[in-house]
Amino acid sequence: MKNAIDLMIVDDNSHARQALTVYLSQQEGVRVIAQASSGLEAVSLAERKHPDIILMDLQMPLMDGLEATRAVKKSWPEIKVIVLTLHPNFEEDAYLAGADRFLVKGCSVSEMMKTILELIQEDMLVCIR
Repeated sequence: MKNAIDLMIVDDNSHARQALTVYLSQQEGVRVIAQASSGLEAVSLAERKHPDIILMDLQMPLMDGLEATRAVKKSWPEIKVIVLTLHPNFEEDAYLAGADRFLVKGCSVSEMMKTILELIQEDMLVCIR
């Protein structure tokens, strides 16, 4: 069993990426292994780094988060995607694209960690069955 949850943070805002990296890296059992500034970069990094979970923004250049989520889930369905956006009205679109969870930016780190841990625990239960 792995010692840490490997995360990738995808957001075109460098300050948001850095803040999330700092906050989440301080959480026990979490390791931020990659950051991407576009959906296109996220798909490329997902292939190379193969994170457990991707925190995916929606509105980004080159390839938006919905398209990137579809691409990631098509190629690596075991990678969990949590959409993290300012736009709560995109929740249905995110789930239709294959997102595993949906969070609105501004949620607490504890809510984000709860969501991450729930996804990992669900995955572990599937493996046990």
